[in-house]
Amino acid sequence: MTYPPNAPAASAPGTAPAQPGPGVPAQPSVPPVTPPPAGPSAWGEVKERLRRAATTEPGRLQILGAVLALLVVAFGGVTAFEVADRASSADDVVSRSQPLSADAADIYRSLADADTAAASAFLAGAQEPADVQKRYADDIRTASRLLVKAAASTEGSTESAREIAALNEQLPRYTGLIERARAANRQGLPLGGAYLRYANKQMTSELLPAAERLYEAETARLQQDDEDARDWPYLSLALGILALAVLVLAQRRNYALTNRVFNHGLLAATAASVVVLLWMAAAHTVARAGLHDAREHGQSSLQVLNAARISSLKARANENLTLVARGAVLTEDGKNDKYETDYTSSMTALTDALAQARELADDDAGRDPLATVAERTAEWKDRHKDARAKDDAGDFEGARLRVVGPDKTTGQSFDQVDAALKKALAHEQSEFTSAAEGGRGALTGLPLGAAALGVLGAAGAIVGINRRLSEYR
Repeated sequence: MTYPPNAPAASAPGTAPAQPGPGVPAQPSVPPVTPPPAGPSAWGEVKERLRRAATTEPGRLQILGAVLALLVVAFGGVTAFEVADRASSADDVVSRSQPLSADAADIYRSLADADTAAASAFLAGAQEPADVQKRYADDIRTASRLLVKAAASTEGSTESAREIAALNEQLPRYTGLIERARAANRQGLPLGGAYLRYANKQMTSELLPAAERLYEAETARLQQDDEDARDWPYLSLALGILALAVLVLAQRRNYALTNRVFNHGLLAATAASVVVLLWMAAAHTVARAGLHDAREHGQSSLQVLNAARISSLKARANENLTLVARGAVLTEDGKNDKYETDYTSSMTALTDALAQARELADDDAGRDPLATVAERTAEWKDRHKDARAKDDAGDFEGARLRVVGPDKTTGQSFDQVDAALKKALAHEQSEFTSAAEGGRGALTGLPLGAAALGVLGAAGAIVGINRRLSEYR
């Protein structure tokens, strides 16, 4: 290998580096760089400051004041948040959930009543009674209006939206079938009865099940809102008890060190915390009692009465269709008339629901309509039995007159049953609203009051501690 002039030869491996020749300055040696010692972390500095502060009485007082202020403010803030959440749920029970549940029940009732009115009008002959026609039209309008209202109020509920869409799709088809049945009936064509039976099948297999599912979904939302409103604010209670315990300990410590019985600032903080804790406990107890009463003596009765009214409507529709079909539609086993069998089942359901409603009724205003329903239901059964006897004997016209005639008919008994059930429903609705509004009202003002008292309590704790600190200056 050839090296350039004056270039030092490469040292062999393992040999010492060549020393500079004469006249060549030596290269200074570079000392190893030692990293500066790591300083304390930010959290370490905080702990060190707290440790130093805790060794002196002023420092301990400052720490105690900060802890007290934080606890009292947290207690007031959490109480305001939790109670506001309960108050919102209670407001939903009164102004959203229960009205929507009631509207869903009315949608079902309107559809079932429209089907009943359509069958009654058909059975009356080619010249349909004007009042029956009006009842049918009113029912369809009511159902359509309530569906629009429900669609605008059931945000966030996919299940309810699905059922409403199905009802909006099926209702025009049903009314179209009813109009075809009417047109054929006016012309004296037997085809009208087939259209009416097909419309009833669509009502009972499509519309009413969708309306029932909508009612169940909205009732489930009502029950969830009721449970949310009645849920105890456990975190607020725990923070309140903790804040009071620390305040009492701070005042005992103050007394042990100074022999002063009262520290006005700490006493004010304690009073504010006690007021919030007692107010929250009392208000929530009253709210729970009101909502419980609304649920047990209002909503439960409403559900049973709605079931009774729906059963009566089904029974009436099946009674009419028994005469319209005249044995053309049989049960699955082919042994009995389908509509007569369904009538019997509906009347049994009506009787069972009445027994439950009488057990739930807690005053004369609720029991009296139910007594009327029981009397008129028994009368309805007797008149129906007479109508069936005439029909079975071949006297169709006599049977028809016992069902839709001018006097002493099953239709009159049904109308009296329906009117009494409507009166009972109105009474229970009033009881529910009164009790639920009382429960909601108990929480009014508490969120704002808890937040304000929490701030005042924290200020009182700081003032009380600063008064002690001033003695060391």
